[in-house]
Amino acid sequence: QLQLVESGGGLVQPGGSLTLSCAASGFTLDNYAIGWFRQAPGKDREGVSCISASGHSTNYADSVKGRFTISRDNAKNTAYLHLDSLKPDDTAVYYCTLTTYYSECVGGSAFLLWGQGTQVTVSS
Repeated sequence: QLQLVESGGGLVQPGGSLTLSCAASGFTLDNYAIGWFRQAPGKDREGVSCISASGHSTNYADSVKGRFTISRDNAKNTAYLHLDSLKPDDTAVYYCTLTTYYSECVGGSAFLLWGQGTQVTVSS
């Protein structure tokens, strides 16, 4: 069974940090771009960050630029999103996804598979 499984979410105080993981099973991540998206209650899904298959290209939403870092370890078949300087507005369910091409991830289209999501809550 082909799956993406997110983990690492939780409750954190403003200014805190978390690292989210996205582990693939049933296939290898090597040839895919990976994206992180989030959805807060009552809001539309928002693209957070993308990374190319090689890891050489990354992009970030303006709202997280300088605070979040996307990375991948193809040997571990896992991608990561490090969240730093968290704000209450970052509260959302975070999802990882795959696209064949990096441009598709950045453009927000042609998603192949989604994980179940992991909840991040930023609150004092």
